[in-house]
Amino acid sequence: MSSSTRPQGLDAQALRSKLERIAASHGIQQWDLGAACSTDTSVQVDRGEPKQLKGAQRSSITVRVWNSDGLVGTTSTSDLSESGLERALSGARDASAFGNPNETPAFSPLATAPLSPLEQPRHEAEGILKLLERLKDAEKDLLGRHSAIGTVPYNGLAERSSERLYLNSEGACRQQQLTTASIYLYARAEESGRKPRSAGAMRLAYGTSELDIAGCIDEAAERTISHLDYAPIETGRYTCVFSPEAFLDLIGAFSNLFNARSVLDGVSLSNRDSLGQSLAVPFLSIRDNGLHPGNIGASNFDGEGTPTRPLDLVEAGVLKNFLHSEATARAFGVQPTGHAGLGAKVSVGPDWFEISQTPGSQGAQAGLDHRKADQAIVWIDSLSALHAGVKASQGSFSLPFDGWLVRDGEARSIEAATVAGDIRQVLNAIVGFEGEAKITPDGLCPMVWVEGLSITGEA
Repeated sequence: MSSSTRPQGLDAQALRSKLERIAASHGIQQWDLGAACSTDTSVQVDRGEPKQLKGAQRSSITVRVWNSDGLVGTTSTSDLSESGLERALSGARDASAFGNPNETPAFSPLATAPLSPLEQPRHEAEGILKLLERLKDAEKDLLGRHSAIGTVPYNGLAERSSERLYLNSEGACRQQQLTTASIYLYARAEESGRKPRSAGAMRLAYGTSELDIAGCIDEAAERTISHLDYAPIETGRYTCVFSPEAFLDLIGAFSNLFNARSVLDGVSLSNRDSLGQSLAVPFLSIRDNGLHPGNIGASNFDGEGTPTRPLDLVEAGVLKNFLHSEATARAFGVQPTGHAGLGAKVSVGPDWFEISQTPGSQGAQAGLDHRKADQAIVWIDSLSALHAGVKASQGSFSLPFDGWLVRDGEARSIEAATVAGDIRQVLNAIVGFEGEAKITPDGLCPMVWVEGLSITGEA
């Protein structure tokens, strides 16, 4: 994409004026535009040598036009020049003649409402050569942590500068610019006569200089080394302790529970009458809070321009709210919640979960510590094959995991096993929470104890 059309550092007001002028010349009364654009730089290494150096500019720009019958046409473009916008608007206008009368999104009534400010410091990019040196040093450090760690086959250090826009013909003008950085290190260790073992860690920040690279190395090394002494596990039912990352992955895999679009499409575990009904143990609360300071990369508006805000999904075990776009909110007679994408049929999705114990609630076991349990505990560190092992519309899952069997205070890595169950049973079999809630890329969560889960060991 040429610099003349690159949607970085755009003047949103000037773009809006251009769109208004073009729309008026073509007799278009109602339109909107959403754009997400980024410049990415990333590096990978292999035993001290560069493996991949990559730079890319990406853009996703959607234009919608409504015709006089209220039908919507949609086009995509990467060209924000005068001629590019004219083609996009006229193309969307022509496409509106074939719009689906059963899917008629409108402007969000909150698209011009005030936004919550976000504290997101912006950083200058360090450049690909500095990224390479930082990652080579990190890999060398990790390789030196244990003689069994022979490679770090999956690794990466990346910087991103991004921008989001939403404009519409009724005066909405949203814009956000953001810088982020990330590192991941996934080590592989192998001892003579034993199977290879792998584990990793990642960190996010607003800039490369803020990344906790040392912490990422420490965590990757500790987790990898802890899996070297492994043993099989007997098949049976166990009380399981989910790491924050693993439990958030499980909740995310079944987020259709809270998704109004999925409810209307008949592919959710919930239905219209589920609100106000018990979903989980009476001490569980789940909130979607994309504005949490720990959410690196947060946005204060969604694809339709609706402000992002905290939303209580489950409170004291009761389902309280669904995630909504403008269209689903209209169908339910409520306000949009700020969880929409942009398109002819608008998608809905969660931002960032907070899992916690409901204040003042009863029933949760206090003082839980897996290292002092008087029974064998399965400590689930990470789940795999979420796309293949989850039947989201049925509620069931069967997932391979990495973890440890903890007995008499001693933790021993599990050679290979799967955990299976039903998400609704899981939510009603939570025993309590252990430790302080941890900030992860997907949300905030403590360790979660669940009793009676089926664990199948390797035959």
